[in-house]
Amino acid sequence: MCGIAGIFHIETAKPVDPARVRLMIDAMPHRGPDGVGVWTAPGVGLGHLRLSIIDIGGGAQPMLTEDGSLAVVFNGEIYNFAEVRAELEAKGHVFRTHSDTEVILHGYRQWGEACVERFNGMFAFALFDARAQAIWLVRDRLGVKPLHYASLPDGSVIFASELKGLLAHPLLRRAPDLTAVEDYMAYGYVPDDACLVAGVKKLGAGETLRLVRGRPVLAPTRYWDVSFADRTTKKAEALEEELVALMRQAVRSRMVADVPLGAFLSGGVDSSSVVALMAEASNKAVKTCTIGFDVAALDETAYADRIARRFATDHRTRIVSPDDYALIDTLAHHFDEPFADASALPTYRVCELAREQVTVALSGDGADEAFAGYRRHRFQMQGERIRGLIPASVRQPLFGTLGRFYPKADWAPRGLRAKSTFLELAGSGEEAYAASVGVTPYALRQRLFSAEMRGHIAGHRAEDRYVKAMRDAPARDPLDRAQYADLRIWLPGDILTKTDRMSMAVSLEAREPLLDHRLVEFAARLPVSQRIRGNSGKYLMKKSMEAFLPQDILYRQKMGFVTPISDWFRGPLAGEAAGVAGGSALARTEWFDTKMLAKVAADHKSGLADHGRLLWQLLMLDKSLGRLFGLD
Repeated sequence: MCGIAGIFHIETAKPVDPARVRLMIDAMPHRGPDGVGVWTAPGVGLGHLRLSIIDIGGGAQPMLTEDGSLAVVFNGEIYNFAEVRAELEAKGHVFRTHSDTEVILHGYRQWGEACVERFNGMFAFALFDARAQAIWLVRDRLGVKPLHYASLPDGSVIFASELKGLLAHPLLRRAPDLTAVEDYMAYGYVPDDACLVAGVKKLGAGETLRLVRGRPVLAPTRYWDVSFADRTTKKAEALEEELVALMRQAVRSRMVADVPLGAFLSGGVDSSSVVALMAEASNKAVKTCTIGFDVAALDETAYADRIARRFATDHRTRIVSPDDYALIDTLAHHFDEPFADASALPTYRVCELAREQVTVALSGDGADEAFAGYRRHRFQMQGERIRGLIPASVRQPLFGTLGRFYPKADWAPRGLRAKSTFLELAGSGEEAYAASVGVTPYALRQRLFSAEMRGHIAGHRAEDRYVKAMRDAPARDPLDRAQYADLRIWLPGDILTKTDRMSMAVSLEAREPLLDHRLVEFAARLPVSQRIRGNSGKYLMKKSMEAFLPQDILYRQKMGFVTPISDWFRGPLAGEAAGVAGGSALARTEWFDTKMLAKVAADHKSGLADHGRLLWQLLMLDKSLGRLFGLD
């Protein structure tokens, strides 16, 4: 796990100042405390920060071939590097190190850009080809590792693992992209096809970008995509065996490291499954860690303790207060763009705890997206059944009218919030699902934005990307389409961004075995009944793990990290809530109707409405504006 950055002159091979590359990597020191490297040649500069994991003595970067014709900087891990290396050695390649980085160089020399199809891992890398006078940017299939890039007025393209690496370059103009504000207010994060800083792009999951000197910058190329178009015909017993074998292989491949390794353990299905398979593969106690809360309703430590005892792990628990709002500025610094998933706070704390003993930690991320584990997946299936039974000519006016006149009840349990349910049933399945993954509805955003802001973003609606992804999905079923959109948008934009930034904040490498692309491809071919059955998501995964885990672990209700943000804004953060409407950077942008912001804060404080999540969004946006655009 590392940080990378670089400069490539597209038009002519102008000299690159090494000090500028150094500025870019110095902006992200947390990504690599074990070493720094900068290399320049006419028209190109590469920088690298190293967190040593594999071949500690010999894997320094930037790494060049012996003849100097290829150079690479690499962030991540290639888990099957030993197998790829053996294949290359059989073809006559001679290696000087034992690192996975060198496999990229020799793989490119042997197979060209097709080499990436042979790599199984999480990675973002930049490879310079001196003979072709080109640089090749690559991101892993699911988007575990990030890569940002931008074109500059001097004819260069710059790239970095984090936005702050680009912002360190003095020629990058800092201007906001207002459509990204709309995206953020809809989702609580800025998706991968957008950026709050105008002109900055993020290489998408499963994409590559080849830049050739003297040629225009073209759009990225996608080398991998998950398809839900085919269904397996295997029997249930065979599927269970295959799934366990794939999970076992994914976990074991991610246990290769030359540094201490452990796992996050929440006591839920996903992390418990990973720990079970780690314990099976290890000849010593697996190091596990859990964050607990001093509020009983939020605390899962008893479940994690059961799993730790069952597999005799070296387990540590730390109880923290959910009132961890003091981390706000730390979060804003590490995310760069605004990020309003409040589970980032406990994620930071569990990464911090893990880093005290290990350098690598395995997580359970990805199973909900791949195997349909979210409650919204079940709601989507139920809603589509109703839409299929009632003609649109009846359904739209009926449920649309009910939705308009039914009172809004944010305080009620989800099942009693009929207003949003009626409105979702009135529309298409794609529109309903796009609304369900959002955090601030379109109608509310329109009331929050100023008239001028609405004019600026006219024609752009954040939900449209979800609708389009679902309609264009290689899929057979509405559930397929929902999962496909989650894998393309939600997973890299929210879940993986959170894990990457919070683990890297403490110089910890997080690995996600349940996002092995072979597992994801396997899950996409499953019949719907093997993903959701009755009221249970991830059905086949849970069934497959019955030999490993207790029933009450497998089938208990999913909790996840919870933070009491609504209480904060009626207590210690009440002043921050009121400040968002007046005097803050956000208020000075004139993007929002300040009277509406003041009403949101006042209604929340009085208990008239629950706007905790919205206020958290606004506060995180306010913090980011100061850091990105100097609007403190």
